[in-house]
Amino acid sequence: MPRSKTTSIPRPVEAPAADVGRSRLGDFTRPIPVEKRISQRPRVALFTGLFALGILAFIAIAVFVLPVGTWRSQGVDLDQRQAQLDELQRVNNELEAETIRLETPDGIREAAREDYGFVEIGENRATVLPLPPLPTLLPAGWPYNVVTQIMTVRSTES
Repeated sequence: MPRSKTTSIPRPVEAPAADVGRSRLGDFTRPIPVEKRISQRPRVALFTGLFALGILAFIAIAVFVLPVGTWRSQGVDLDQRQAQLDELQRVNNELEAETIRLETPDGIREAAREDYGFVEIGENRATVLPLPPLPTLLPAGWPYNVVTQIMTVRSTES
């Protein structure tokens, strides 16, 4: 029984014997006749194919390769930011501990002594300035060469 009764075109009942076992896409190994090709000139077709392949490669690089470099640099940035965050948290903890210490009477007294020179009743204040740096260039000859050697040994031990 025919599939449609509204057409007058006769349809084959079965596929011809030559099409049995063949896919609907056709045989890709069979050459395409020149008149059915998109471009009749092979060089133009080759250039067009290479151009399309180049554009596809460029798109693939832009989509897959470039973001990988950015992703890796973000990992380095995250490590740097984490180190900065750890340092800031350490400093904040130190400041918080100092604030808690300064809220006590002993802390207030110590801060007043250090910052403002506070002296309690019955105490004497004496300011001692640090010594200026001593000269290290001594004249040549005895006893200065012995002193220079001693200073050199002591500076390398520190």
